[in-house]
Amino acid sequence: MQYITPDLCDAYPDVLVVDPVFSNFGGRDSFGGEMVTIKCFEDNSRVKEQVEENGTGKVLVVDGGGSLRRALLGDMLAEKAARNGWEGIVVYGCIRDVDVIAQTDLGVQALASHPMKTDKRGVGDINVEVTFCGVTFRPGDYLYADNNGIIVSDQPLKMPG
Repeated sequence: MQYITPDLCDAYPDVLVVDPVFSNFGGRDSFGGEMVTIKCFEDNSRVKEQVEENGTGKVLVVDGGGSLRRALLGDMLAEKAARNGWEGIVVYGCIRDVDVIAQTDLGVQALASHPMKTDKRGVGDINVEVTFCGVTFRPGDYLYADNNGIIVSDQPLKMPG
């Protein structure tokens, strides 16, 4: 499904718009679905666990605290997410292996790229409310993203027309 966030904003003026600090790194320019959230800091253990689950119709939102010191997603986890049906991943932090991720059938938006992997300490929370970039992301709400930006809604949205 192709989502166009300006059209969704016009049709649903009450959507929340995430501050425009993300770049699109994935093989899909547009993605959307029900949110699953993770709160972690420089440890992607929970990201690894979640991408192994069935993600059909879902978007993984990773609150990495905005860290620019470690990558919370790399090519192997992105490829696993794509194989397991995830629509996309939004990382409030960094990713790596961007050339491979750009060829992966997965939407990926993040703050930046960084070559350093994380430590694996098994630390992080799954399906908790997280807040960054002016928006609170609640598990079970919906996120839509394209090259224009990221929007959040408490209900599923349909493209107008």
